[in-house]
Amino acid sequence: MIDAHCHSSSIRVQADARRAFLLMADGERQGRWALGSWKRRTVGAKTFVGESVFTGAETWVRIHADPAALTIDYEVGGHEEGLRFRNAARVFDGPALGHPEGTAVITLFTWRLATQSDDAWAQICSTHETEMFLIRALLESGRDCDTAPA
Repeated sequence: MIDAHCHSSSIRVQADARRAFLLMADGERQGRWALGSWKRRTVGAKTFVGESVFTGAETWVRIHADPAALTIDYEVGGHEEGLRFRNAARVFDGPALGHPEGTAVITLFTWRLATQSDDAWAQICSTHETEMFLIRALLESGRDCDTAPA
């Protein structure tokens, strides 16, 4: 079945789950892989703003991270008052899924808005798939720990 309402992208990384979670939950460091909200800066408690590499428009993000469950919920919008739940991430310890020690599987979910065109939906789905490779590159190169943009 092709899911018309939710898209998921996953990737296995050569990094432990805790380190992968910290990258996924860090609002400023997300600005190094989140193409829809690039070059992020902190604007409030758990709230960040960046710019879309596609349009240059501001994208606001509020993060709700659960370090015990290794889950992150992301509220997203074009302005702070318009933030609403949009995306989620889950990090799995590799061995829990039969992968070697020191690995993790990261999954990013997005849900389609009723107002989203087919083209906009296709763009966000392919963007999240590309972002998985950026996340893996940051973690496996060790550049995930740097706070300055590469």
